[in-house]
Amino acid sequence: MEEMDYHQLLKDCLKLKPEAQKELYVHFAPSMLGLCFRYTKSVNDAEEVMQQGFIKVFTRLKQFKGEGELGGWIRKIMVNTALNFLKTNKKYRYDLSFDEMPLHLVSTQNPSVNLQAKEIAELIRQLPTGFQTIFNLYAVEGYKHGEIASMLGISEGTSRSQYARARVILIEWIEKTSSKEQKGIYGTK
Repeated sequence: MEEMDYHQLLKDCLKLKPEAQKELYVHFAPSMLGLCFRYTKSVNDAEEVMQQGFIKVFTRLKQFKGEGELGGWIRKIMVNTALNFLKTNKKYRYDLSFDEMPLHLVSTQNPSVNLQAKEIAELIRQLPTGFQTIFNLYAVEGYKHGEIASMLGISEGTSRSQYARARVILIEWIEKTSSKEQKGIYGTK
């Protein structure tokens, strides 16, 4: 795709020109759908979150001051929309609990893995919603534990603990998956 003139596109979107709104949507929808899918358990839910997010983007577009990247601003709206969806959707609300637990030590060694990014993303999606949400916010989106705590209404220690527990679970799953692949490659079962 050739370099997009975001300044002109924003002007046209603010003038409510449908072709500009469509262009903005088409440009950002694939990556935003991927973001939404990281927080939900189904494509349908991810699509719903993304649609809600884009409605917010278009209704709040005049609030974008041009500071930073437009994609980053849209991404932040999508993350907040996904979190609100998890908090208000009955299917996720009960799974989005954060027990106050002590921090567990986590191995700093990386498992020897030959998994593809898609396989790792699928393992992350299999985490319980609370673990998945905090793991995504910290490891993927780059939020600090203090920011996560504020966003989710939990303590910073809970955010750290949930992230550590998610990481331990993922490392175990990755090692199991990797060892199964190794056995399959070498014919030892």
